[in-house]
Amino acid sequence: MTLLDRALEKSENLFSDGEFITKLSSLVSLVTDSKNSMSKDDLTNYYSKGLLGILVELGIQTKIIDNPIKNCPPFLIGTRIESPKLKTILLYGHGDTVPLQQGQWNDGICPNELKIIGEKIYGRGVADNKGQHLINLLALRSILKTRKKLGFNLKVIFEMGEEIGSPGLFELCEQHKDYLKSDVLIASDGPRVAIDVPTLFLGSRGAINFELEVKYREGAHHSGNWGGVLRDPGVRLSHALSVIADKNGKILIENWKPTSLTAEVRDRLKLLPSTISETLEIDENWGEPKLSANEKLFGWNSFSILALGSGDINIPVNAIQPSAKALCQLRFVVGTDADKIISSLRDHLDRHGFEDIKIITDNAINFEATRTNLNNIWLEKVEGILEEFHGDKIHVIPNLAGSLPNNCFTDVLNVPTIWIPHSYKECSQHAPNEHLPIKLLRDALLLMTNLYWYLGEND
Repeated sequence: MTLLDRALEKSENLFSDGEFITKLSSLVSLVTDSKNSMSKDDLTNYYSKGLLGILVELGIQTKIIDNPIKNCPPFLIGTRIESPKLKTILLYGHGDTVPLQQGQWNDGICPNELKIIGEKIYGRGVADNKGQHLINLLALRSILKTRKKLGFNLKVIFEMGEEIGSPGLFELCEQHKDYLKSDVLIASDGPRVAIDVPTLFLGSRGAINFELEVKYREGAHHSGNWGGVLRDPGVRLSHALSVIADKNGKILIENWKPTSLTAEVRDRLKLLPSTISETLEIDENWGEPKLSANEKLFGWNSFSILALGSGDINIPVNAIQPSAKALCQLRFVVGTDADKIISSLRDHLDRHGFEDIKIITDNAINFEATRTNLNNIWLEKVEGILEEFHGDKIHVIPNLAGSLPNNCFTDVLNVPTIWIPHSYKECSQHAPNEHLPIKLLRDALLLMTNLYWYLGEND
């Protein structure tokens, strides 16, 4: 048996002896809802009670850093330096989750108590992101226990505010740039393209949230006495939304269309499976015409209305409402001028006669769009190792369709970013019944063990 075989066996045994389930259960039991945490200690406990043990085993010297932004969650950073001559890999993860949504899960499932049903593991954070960074840490531990070294230097960043927009992460990277200096980021978040094929992505779509509001008066007025002579804010807002995207979801604002869907990007996307989901039927005619589904997801921008309201839909009354509001979002790729998204919207609405529509961007959750170059040497290296282990081509996408704080690494730390997700699209991320299949977790742990082994051996 080779040393690599022994390392893989150690990782495999984490499932057969139950240690992986025990460790993941302990992480899930720590409630880390960043939107509703009562104090900073609620979130800091994830570092001290959840991660500290395995970080010590890995020989990582850690420190908890107060957030540069007041009243925002703290960070954990750490280093393991084996030799200044070796390459340095940066690992990122976030321990915070969305709200538990207690009482909305299937019968018998408590979101902060890990539960195995059939071949799936349920619990808040299993997929996003506790299970994913646990896999990477345990893979590193298997390497260290077998080879007594990693063969590369390791630095880590953990945060507890990703689900609220990663406040302070950009500033943290600015302030600790030298401490965090690395050659590449290799981290895990998001879903695979297909559950049985490893995926690698190089960045993420950006996201900007904003509200559109129209308010004409105080209080509602009887629709019989005033209908026809008072402007209806719901009607006005509906028409304003219709000039942003047409009836088939095509974006109508020219400055919101990207310039980065190059032949190189298209060629990569052609290699992906054309079936987007095995369980959810997509709408072929929705979005930008003449683009494939993968081009729409990974190479184009999308406009969404996240919430829409005027009056109380559950208890309607015969009255013209005083106001209407929509919470909107633009997901955008590299090649979109992010600084002009809101100003372009303002100009567009004004040109169409909607000067009365107010755009509100206060307290919005925003992420920048990022994408590491497809010709990067780290992509070539990691892709080759993963394909050798998988025994076939893997899926490489220019960027995740969702959003991550990736610009903190690419723009501040100036490192290429390689993301290897360990989840799948049907995991119910951000919803009740969040879960992952045990086989996917086991396969991902072996995949990462093999990857770290060869990254260390080659260096």
